[in-house]
Amino acid sequence: MTAHFTAARSVYARPEAPQKTPRSIEYDLLARVTQRLAAAWATRTERFHLLAAALDENQRIWSTLASDVASSENGLPAKLRAQLFYLYEFTALHSRAVRDNKASVEVLIEINTAVMRGLRGEGGTQ
Repeated sequence: MTAHFTAARSVYARPEAPQKTPRSIEYDLLARVTQRLAAAWATRTERFHLLAAALDENQRIWSTLASDVASSENGLPAKLRAQLFYLYEFTALHSRAVRDNKASVEVLIEINTAVMRGLRGEGGTQ
């Protein structure tokens, strides 16, 4: 029994990776999908399916963020929550325009990048 306790304690005493905060997880998700959007846009003519997949992933992230900020339990200021929800609605509409070949992903990349700056504490207050 002592050997099991010692083994368990040694495993839990030294975590292999530091715990991520919700902000860092959100940042990582946005960074990954933003990179995918940029790469997929560059090859959209030959590989439209990659652009469609990146747009879908971006929309899933924004849908999750919108659900979170719409919750009454969300601790962000009401104005910021409303702005983030508006960005969700905008990304949904703009993504459809990109799929219909009527717009580029540039503004989606700019939005994600601005939110990532905010998550890193680099954004200004308005």
